[in-house]
Amino acid sequence: MFKILGADGKEYGPVTADQIKKWITEGRANRETQAQQTGDSNWRPLAQFADFAEVLGVLPPVVAPPPAALAPAASVASGTDSFAHARAKDAVSGPAIGLMVTAGLGLAGGLVGLILTLARWGAAPEMPGMDPQIAHMIQVFAYGPLGIVTKIVGLAISLFVLYGAIKMQKLAGYGFALAAAIVALIPCFSPCCLIGLPIGIWALVVLSKPEVKSQFE
Repeated sequence: MFKILGADGKEYGPVTADQIKKWITEGRANRETQAQQTGDSNWRPLAQFADFAEVLGVLPPVVAPPPAALAPAASVASGTDSFAHARAKDAVSGPAIGLMVTAGLGLAGGLVGLILTLARWGAAPEMPGMDPQIAHMIQVFAYGPLGIVTKIVGLAISLFVLYGAIKMQKLAGYGFALAAAIVALIPCFSPCCLIGLPIGIWALVVLSKPEVKSQFE
């Protein structure tokens, strides 16, 4: 129910909203006419009441939702991102651990080989009846400077694969993770050829998934 102040300064009402709409169409009230709704002590122009917006040709004011109303949407978006990140971490966990095992075996084998090479530095292989030139080549390659360099390079490759696997597990450094997977599956470079090939292929398949790649920092 409403009361209005007429042009003569008198109060009319209480009357229904429909009655006031009729007065508006008859020209007896307009958007500047002061009105008071039941239960409200303030007088306001009719244009400020949503009930008469249509008949007055006035759009109702747009009220911005309170910040608390926007919080659920933000929470849903944040929750979705966290869920996608968690799924990506689960996906890379297996191949990352596999690469770590590959690198660990490579490091263990490389260290043992390096120690044996240093222990037998310059020693000639005990192979009776072998051609002296071939024996010399084996000596240089296995127990000489070339053997040392080969073992050090092998250790460096193992460390690189291990670093890439750690990056992969943390979803950080996509390029390092990808390179580690490729190195692991190459027979001549893999720290452990026996398991490096299948693990490397597995890692590449997982890393190629868009939902995994998008979660890398």
